[in-house]
Amino acid sequence: MISNNKVVAYIHDTAVIHPGARIGKNVQIGPYAVIGENVIIDEGTKIGPHVVITGWTSIGKNCVIFQGASIGEEPQDLKFAGEKSYVFIGDRTKIRECATVHRATGEGEETRIGTDCLMMAYTHVAHNCIVGNNVIMSNAATLAGHVVVEDRAVIGGLTGVHQFVKIGRNAMVGGASKIVQDVVPYTIVDGHPAKVAGLNSVGMARAGIALDSRRNIKKAYKLLYRSSLSLTQAISMIEQEVDSCSEVEHFLRFLRNAECGICRSRRDIE
Repeated sequence: MISNNKVVAYIHDTAVIHPGARIGKNVQIGPYAVIGENVIIDEGTKIGPHVVITGWTSIGKNCVIFQGASIGEEPQDLKFAGEKSYVFIGDRTKIRECATVHRATGEGEETRIGTDCLMMAYTHVAHNCIVGNNVIMSNAATLAGHVVVEDRAVIGGLTGVHQFVKIGRNAMVGGASKIVQDVVPYTIVDGHPAKVAGLNSVGMARAGIALDSRRNIKKAYKLLYRSSLSLTQAISMIEQEVDSCSEVEHFLRFLRNAECGICRSRRDIE
């Protein structure tokens, strides 16, 4: 245990903590953990055995990082030239065994994981990824560089997500999927490569989305995936025929900015 004025932390004798690291109140650091010079760990966070946290990494309050995880290491990117870049992890996020989170490529750039996330064992969040709040990544799911995952998305185990792809709010990705195009909010996708299987109705209800809004999303979904319209035509029809609400506006905004194209439905392929 170390105490410095009002700061009390519980650090195992075998942990290696750089004097420049900033450790908050009631932080616990387990055996053989290594904490680098520029690391900030906020109060109440628990760091397990053999965890390595390095780089310019900030970890929020009441997080739990399990044994063997590596946070803030240099990116696996040939463009990286040693520049100063960051990792930010929000409050109450859990990072399980042997997961890896790499800092960004580019001076001043960041990799960010939000609050209340669960990153299961062997997950990987690559450089410049932005992961929202309440996201779940199941065992061995991996994000390539510059991926964006919006709030409350669920990514199944053994899934690989291609660089620059976006996964929309409240979307669910089936296990062992290959994601090479953007996953539209509120949808379920699955496969290799992934195709849309339907709406994530259960996920939307659990997220507290109002019934009227869920009905509007269903109408928008049918226009996008069941009307044989092009993406541009579907956007226009949704704007004209579906009542506006915050969820529909987000749905449309996502479609307008889908730079990698969107996952299409199995029916479209057939």
